[in-house]
Amino acid sequence: MKSTQAWFPTLIYSERLQAEGLRAFNAELLDECLRIRDHDIAGRKWSEPNYPLGYTSYGSLDRLHLFSSTFDALRHRIDTHVKRYARTQHWDLRGGRLQMTDCWINIMPKGCAHSFHLHPQSVVSGTYYVRTPRGASGLKFEDPRLSRLMAAPSRKAGAAPGMRPHILYPARAGHLILFESWLRHEVPASRIDAERVSISFNYHWR
Repeated sequence: MKSTQAWFPTLIYSERLQAEGLRAFNAELLDECLRIRDHDIAGRKWSEPNYPLGYTSYGSLDRLHLFSSTFDALRHRIDTHVKRYARTQHWDLRGGRLQMTDCWINIMPKGCAHSFHLHPQSVVSGTYYVRTPRGASGLKFEDPRLSRLMAAPSRKAGAAPGMRPHILYPARAGHLILFESWLRHEVPASRIDAERVSISFNYHWR
């Protein structure tokens, strides 16, 4: 055994949603996302104080996969990746399964940000990128040990990515990111004029 080893890994999954047909599928998703925003008066009102400058259906329409065939098709594709992620985690589901329970839209224009947060009571959370203009903000994760480091010195600037207090995954249209729901994350403020469109979701163990 080596004198120093790494233990208790935090696993983040990033993968292309599917091998073919992404452009057409994303065009369909984007059209529906924009139409939902246009008609979701309650969601736009909720977003004003809770998602400044941007729009999210989190406070109004957060189970889109249950009444939209397009979003249910997305759920079906994501299910495959979640099963793969669960195997990587070596989870014993005891005959149960991980099921999508929440699914909502996020549209971020210039200046919009989503500060550090987590997703309580879920097992797996994630984001699927529908439209990511050049320069769109990525997804920033925080070392879960950060609040317990106490008197530890800060890391050197040239430390390996896995040793740094934060890691940023770029936003790439057609790609999916999965992570355990307790892992704190944020989306830094957008600095571009074009809108970044993504779909976020949670999975529970049923």
